[in-house]
Amino acid sequence: MSDCATRVLADAATTAAAVATTTTAPVADAARELIAGLGLRPWGQVAASVYETGRLVAVAPWLTGDHQRIAFLLRGQRPDGAWGPPEGYALVPTLSATDALLAALADGRAGTELLAPVARGLGALVGTLLPGDARNLPDTPALDLIVPALVDTINDRLAGLERATAARLPRPPLPLPTGLTRDRLRAVRSAVAAGTTLPPKLAHFYEILDAVPTDAGPTLTAIGASPAATAAWLTAAGPAAGPTAHAFLRALIRDGGGPVPCPAPITVFERAWVLSGLHRAGITINPPASVLESLTAATAGQGIATGDGLPTDADTTAVSLVALARLGRPADPASLWAYETADGFCTWPGEDGFSVTTNAHVLDAFGQRLTRHPDAGERYHRAVDRLSAVLTGHQRADGAWQDRWHASPYYATACCVLALAEFGRGAAAAEAVDRAAGWVLNSQRPDGSWGRWDGTAEETAYALQVLLTVPTTVPRVDDAVARGHAYLHESADREHPPLWYGKELYCPTVIVSAAVLAACRLASIRASGVDRSVVDCGYRSTKTAT
Repeated sequence: MSDCATRVLADAATTAAAVATTTTAPVADAARELIAGLGLRPWGQVAASVYETGRLVAVAPWLTGDHQRIAFLLRGQRPDGAWGPPEGYALVPTLSATDALLAALADGRAGTELLAPVARGLGALVGTLLPGDARNLPDTPALDLIVPALVDTINDRLAGLERATAARLPRPPLPLPTGLTRDRLRAVRSAVAAGTTLPPKLAHFYEILDAVPTDAGPTLTAIGASPAATAAWLTAAGPAAGPTAHAFLRALIRDGGGPVPCPAPITVFERAWVLSGLHRAGITINPPASVLESLTAATAGQGIATGDGLPTDADTTAVSLVALARLGRPADPASLWAYETADGFCTWPGEDGFSVTTNAHVLDAFGQRLTRHPDAGERYHRAVDRLSAVLTGHQRADGAWQDRWHASPYYATACCVLALAEFGRGAAAAEAVDRAAGWVLNSQRPDGSWGRWDGTAEETAYALQVLLTVPTTVPRVDDAVARGHAYLHESADREHPPLWYGKELYCPTVIVSAAVLAACRLASIRASGVDRSVVDCGYRSTKTAT
């Protein structure tokens, strides 16, 4: 072995030893805490949302916590006047927050102290976020509905301000990005006015559709798993029309201190991802029977939904089936056949786009089935062959994958690599895993982290999971794993930025925490060479950046 390789291995061993000797929270203990929280907070744990909180300020000031929500928006404004993550991801939250503060200013809920934040928000919108081509904006759900709706609302509010107030704000009407029109928004609103039954997924956006859900009633928990949609309905119908939904909103407001998350509830989504991810990493978990039972609807009909108020989807169904199989309750994944298409498997029928992570999770589910039942049927074998080809065919030239449900390629790459490494077939699948590991290895940051914009614990966890599929001891890989593991330990108290696709980017805090715990477990096993049931990591935070 060369002197350089010897030094690399020694440095890796020293780093791993340092992590092991300075840790404070066993992974097993942290995992048990996460599992307990699944039952205690059945609607799920998601970071506060700028977009949703802004909508409550604008359309439901009667709800408790209005002043706290306004304060949350003011705290979250960036120095450049925008809100939210970098790039075009800031457009939707900035529109919502600016409109919300304008609404509070117009109806006298706050004084002139809102003028400066509103002016900065308008400046960010006119100066950087709205100019440009709509094709360069991120493909977040319903952006082509949300952006024109809020642009029109802001323009209407500006036109209605008193002259003295209006004189202190930028006055040009906000434009739409080039190529983005109001056509789809008008069509959907016209359909609503005509009484047309809308696709269930549009319930998530009722707050901008001028719609009153036809299936809403006193026992409904939430409209479209969205506090904003739910608040808009209760504002129109009156709190007495939905006492269960009103109670749910009050609980979210109480837990968040005023601001609200989105999506919520995410009961099944959270439970499926947490349970499957922890178990896959070899962490011993014993979830309550009620938590497991909540996933069993994945075995029937067209499967299961992320949470109440959302339509069933192949992604949540597949991961729920995987979680059940890993925890000793395997079931026939036949419900997934409802999502098969000519291109692979859709997230839901009529999906406008393609998700590699949904297809990776379907491969996981079918692979689990064939592992236990090799004679399950030729259709499953053909599907595994096909999915192996589909996933390798969508790999980028640099070895990564990108998906429509997460801003970071590290998430998509980890999903595809884990599925292909365990269940993929053919030389192309193995080569794709190796190429992905090479991309991860070459994109590590000097501090040991990985990340699209900055190093994050979440993305570092996904990167480590990819590298840890490399079966042999490769000095450079071992060094990268040790440095990444050390970063997770050092960043234990840092907040998680939002990276998951919703109306804006959001963070499902418990799911992210579970991914970090899984990476800590696997990295420690690699460092020690011993499969320990309790591995120290020092990671216990479920904080999220707002």
